[in-house]
Amino acid sequence: MKLFVLNRKSKEEILVERLKKNDALAQKELYEQSSKKMLSVCRSYIEDMHYAEDCMINGFCKVFNHIEKFQNKGSFEGWMRRIMVNECLTFLRANKTLIYVDDVRVSNYDEADEEVEETWLNFNVQDMLDQLSEPYRLVFNLHILEDYSHQEISEMLNISVSTSKTQLFRAKAKLKEIVLSKKKMTNEKQR
Repeated sequence: MKLFVLNRKSKEEILVERLKKNDALAQKELYEQSSKKMLSVCRSYIEDMHYAEDCMINGFCKVFNHIEKFQNKGSFEGWMRRIMVNECLTFLRANKTLIYVDDVRVSNYDEADEEVEETWLNFNVQDMLDQLSEPYRLVFNLHILEDYSHQEISEMLNISVSTSKTQLFRAKAKLKEIVLSKKKMTNEKQR
């Protein structure tokens, strides 16, 4: 007796196939199920909500126009996320002059304060990211949220590796300052 194994496609694979056929309902479905998450990605890079929405919409247009380039290797959401991040970087390059503080020597770039890392999740992360300068936020997001290496960030932003590390160190220091300030205010309110 022979057993036949059916190779069932996931919902995501079926949706991608429909997108590749330019199915407008599939495009609407993808937008409805992913727009909040992709807007959150764009918003983490761009402070102004309207510009973040513009980047997200442009990103979705690119997803729909270049869907044939997705080869079902890796995560489809990850592929879309990368498009959104690139769209945000393109927007920032075109509309803002980013100034990076050059290569300040810092003793230990990877030093972490566990108390701050545990505490900061109790607060609105987007609010804290909005308090970072744009160069700090970009490097922080690319390294921490998107998991790019400092070498990749240096190539994407046309900065040196050590400048990328410096920006990340300073972003973490600023976030630590913000967290400690918020923690102090919270403790004072509880008294």
